[in-house]
Amino acid sequence: MTDMVPITGSRPPLLQVNNLTVDFALRNGVFRAVDGLSFSIDPGKTLCVVGESGSGKSVTARSILQIVDAPGRIAAGSIVLNGKDGRPVDLVSLSPRGRQIRAIRGRDIAMIFQEPMSSLSPVHTVGDQIIEALRLHTRMSKAQARAEAISLLQQVEIPSPEKAVDRYTFQYSGGMRQRAMIAMALACKPQLLIADEPTTALDVTTQAEILDLIARLQKANGMAVLFITHDMGVVAQIADDVLVMHNGVAKEYAPVEQIFHAPKDSYTRMLIGSVLKLEAKAEIRLARTPLDKTAAPILELRNVSVDFGEVKALDDISISLLPRETLGIVGESGSGKTTMGRSIMRLIDPTAGEIVYRRADGGTIDLATAKGQTLATARRELRMVFQDPFGSLNPRMTVSQIIGEPLLVNGVASGRALDERVCHLMEQVGLDPASRERYPHAFSGGQRQRIGIARAITLNPRVIVADEATSALDVSVRSQVLDLLMRLQDELGLAYIFISHDIGVIRYMCDRVGVMYKGRLVEVGDADKVCKTPEHAYTQALISAIPRPDPRDRDRSRRFRYVEPGNLKNGSSVR
Repeated sequence: MTDMVPITGSRPPLLQVNNLTVDFALRNGVFRAVDGLSFSIDPGKTLCVVGESGSGKSVTARSILQIVDAPGRIAAGSIVLNGKDGRPVDLVSLSPRGRQIRAIRGRDIAMIFQEPMSSLSPVHTVGDQIIEALRLHTRMSKAQARAEAISLLQQVEIPSPEKAVDRYTFQYSGGMRQRAMIAMALACKPQLLIADEPTTALDVTTQAEILDLIARLQKANGMAVLFITHDMGVVAQIADDVLVMHNGVAKEYAPVEQIFHAPKDSYTRMLIGSVLKLEAKAEIRLARTPLDKTAAPILELRNVSVDFGEVKALDDISISLLPRETLGIVGESGSGKTTMGRSIMRLIDPTAGEIVYRRADGGTIDLATAKGQTLATARRELRMVFQDPFGSLNPRMTVSQIIGEPLLVNGVASGRALDERVCHLMEQVGLDPASRERYPHAFSGGQRQRIGIARAITLNPRVIVADEATSALDVSVRSQVLDLLMRLQDELGLAYIFISHDIGVIRYMCDRVGVMYKGRLVEVGDADKVCKTPEHAYTQALISAIPRPDPRDRDRSRRFRYVEPGNLKNGSSVR
């Protein structure tokens, strides 16, 4: 392990963690989630804790507030808070359910979580929840707390806060829910804000706004921030200091400049390398024979629309896919990306238009209207890889059954031939065939996504629709899965429609890209050209919001929001 470099200022640290150890009692022994961790946070500073899934980041954050889920417990160490009254208190020594730690939660240390929908009450208005936090820690009257709640919602830029205060969580968008969570966390002006992956589920433009908001409120209130993330681009933009974790251990602890430009630990170098790898076109792409752009499209969407009542999820979409091409579809949540993918697979019936699939013999099928055996035959040649590598796999089936099921159902193979085919597919996607009798929960996220890919290629498809297939994966695993997809594309002659909100992923592996906004395609072109010199104002805004993985490049002046021309009096499309 790299020697830890304590980062100290002239004042005592706001929070000092020494040799923190957290254990989880299991039937077969003890699992050590955090092992001898030490770090400090100075007032007004931002410490980013980074690492892959399972590294112990969230357990560390929960330990500070004594909210580690059972059967976890703090086995050793101290967490000293130098509070407002000037007297240091060791949080580990306090009872997790005692009055002292409850007083500190929200008042001195506040926390915002990754998924606000599961952290906010669905049966109370957002205003009531903020009012409750205020009245718990202050002597405000109900009327004063309501006025303060409205002011807080205004500070976090929620539109019409006087009305929004009386709405429920489900009436807020994802970005607005996260803003409401921040308003609640900042209600009592805490000294330390713990943010546990607060932007992971958000679009890149919404993420940029939330990060700016936290930075602005941090500066105004002189608040320290402990920011947990696996996005190294975000780290480069906001961190003063960085703690790199792996398997519960601190691998490196240093100023952000050192982490990015002179990392000492091999694990840190691997993380930074994985991020920088996605900053350019994949080598496997650059070495590939150019596509035949005169070939007839293997798939063509012609004026496709999908209506959900009054909402136009897809609005007159026309785009084509060439044989062996990777077409990226990018846009924010609600832009229609997933609806497009599901329409192609006929998981959703289009309201209008044609989806023309050209078979190997040159014959065509309109997937928008195909039925029965015609549609079933086409679906053998068009397969899908889903975003959630766990939710899309049956937990009651072994990996062998999951991968082999399409072969069995379609009468392609059974018995020993089926088992041999499953072993071959697992080898193709880089999995050990000896593990085929295990269940999905016994595999990591990246391995589960490989199982999903193996299942998708069982019937030798010609087109694969990948819907956010790598967004749930750690950055180091993400590049491995992308490389796997490209290798399989060259080996099997596949064409991909790759749906993502990550411009870096699109740039890394796609030939062309279509940019979607509110159900419409606003720009289509060569991936490099669209990423480097976008023409549409919305695409420009999308790319301006991508956090750059370099702490020396924090120029926020290039960032702007896209506003539709009709929404501005002067007719301008950006501000």
